[in-house]
Amino acid sequence: MHDQPKFVPQRGTDFYADGRSARPQVENTVARTQLHENAYFYTGMQNGKEGDALPFPATMQVLEKGQERYNVYCTPCHSRVGNGAGMIVDRGYHPAGNFHTARLVAAPLGHFFNVITNGYGAMPEYAAQVSVEDRWAIAAYIRALQLSQNAKQADVASGEHVQPLSDIEKAEGFNEGFAEDWSLPGTANYGTPDKQGFVLPGNGSAPSNGAPESKAAPAAPKAAPAAPAK
Repeated sequence: MHDQPKFVPQRGTDFYADGRSARPQVENTVARTQLHENAYFYTGMQNGKEGDALPFPATMQVLEKGQERYNVYCTPCHSRVGNGAGMIVDRGYHPAGNFHTARLVAAPLGHFFNVITNGYGAMPEYAAQVSVEDRWAIAAYIRALQLSQNAKQADVASGEHVQPLSDIEKAEGFNEGFAEDWSLPGTANYGTPDKQGFVLPGNGSAPSNGAPESKAAPAAPKAAPAAPAK
């Protein structure tokens, strides 16, 4: 039993003509769960660029799933409303991306999927924590968050009414100014001498993810949400 007829990894053998005990993989074989026929679904990229489409219908179930996953994984940094002033930032972490800035409002849907998958700037990748389907659901919910801060009457169903945030603020009994834009806390760690966002190599003048936009960049208009989330 001490001398067993078996192959030891990385050890040669005279059983095969090429002298290798480890056999080469059969050509064109694919590991289980790694077929990934729909490249866009798994990468968010089309012809080398971030795509701007959801790979499945944006149903209410998808948006609710995206909201649930967003609240679990994204709110610590980005906050519930997506303005980048989450509790982790309040405790000194690098400012997170504000989804309501002009740059991210104009970003394609695949950009958010790509950042969740691979990370960006101070943000780590979340591919291990969030499934592919849920990453797309989160991206769809981010679009809903963006619309909620810039909703027009034409964006809602017939019969629904868009209220200004200031009116909702009063009706709910909040203090005046509660619905205004939140500013980043003094504890936020920009990591730069002038407390401005750093620029990643090859990105021109665009600030890294999490850095505030240039002061010249217009902020998204403050309008009421189309409808409150369930």
